[in-house]
Amino acid sequence: MSVLNLEELSTPVLEALDRARTVVLLGLSPLETHGPHLPVGVDVMAARHLAQTVAQRLASDRPEWTILVGPTLPLGAFVFDAVGSIPIRQRVVRDVLLDYGGALARAGFRYILVLNGHGGPGHLVALEEAAAIVSRRHRILMASVTGHLAWEFLRGRYLAKVETVLGRPLTDDERRAFAEDAHGGWWETSLMLLLRPDLVDARFRALPSARYTFIQRLRPQYATRREGPGYVGHPALADPAFAKAALEVLTSEVVDVAQALLDGRLRPAQCRSPFFAIPLFRTNFWPVTGAVALILATWWLARSTYPRSRGAETH
Repeated sequence: MSVLNLEELSTPVLEALDRARTVVLLGLSPLETHGPHLPVGVDVMAARHLAQTVAQRLASDRPEWTILVGPTLPLGAFVFDAVGSIPIRQRVVRDVLLDYGGALARAGFRYILVLNGHGGPGHLVALEEAAAIVSRRHRILMASVTGHLAWEFLRGRYLAKVETVLGRPLTDDERRAFAEDAHGGWWETSLMLLLRPDLVDARFRALPSARYTFIQRLRPQYATRREGPGYVGHPALADPAFAKAALEVLTSEVVDVAQALLDGRLRPAQCRSPFFAIPLFRTNFWPVTGAVALILATWWLARSTYPRSRGAETH
């Protein structure tokens, strides 16, 4: 199997790769608080593990291809702000990925897949915007493959598959807990118990559930405001067996999407997150809205003062 790390290769080695049979995997996720029990690098570690696992699966399925794994970039927008969190402006996240994708495209690489371990709506949209722009400018395939899947996972669409891999049905209490889980709770604490148990504070078992209504989740920084715990859900339920089953399902789904994209059976627009269609989450929404508001305000002032000035001059 040919899985190579981009940062470990020399220029001649990279130049020798067959562009028609090379796919580049890029990961971007932020450093962000995940409560008192998990490290701030949860999303980065998740994206890195996913990239490595997906690379191995693709290499196994496509032995004639080279899978080129780029370094996971610790960048992300729409994060909960606390000590250790590094919020990056949405436009910057988009532009960094634009530069990465553009450089790879100019070097002749035709297939670039973006992986991510963070569910912030604006972050997902930034990745999808960058991929769309690079694809259009350079006439290549660049796609963010995890936005739609992450949304479907958190909505519980894959729980039946998880139960099959887990070997047992989830209880009603577990299903309710999963529906309330979003950040640093059952799923991500379980994931870290699987990937890096040495980084999980053992006191997570005593942490209370953190429940938020839909209306509460619409407020900025809802999980950290007013001394909030920085997590959402039920970390005390964490179980590495659940994480192993869920990760197996998620990896398989990502690989299926990647294969369909590479084969031309799926277009990037078909695997975007639902947030991409909401203008509020687009990178240019607030700058454009502000510019339009300024233009309208200037026009209104000019319109309202011009007749009075002209009347005063006539009088």
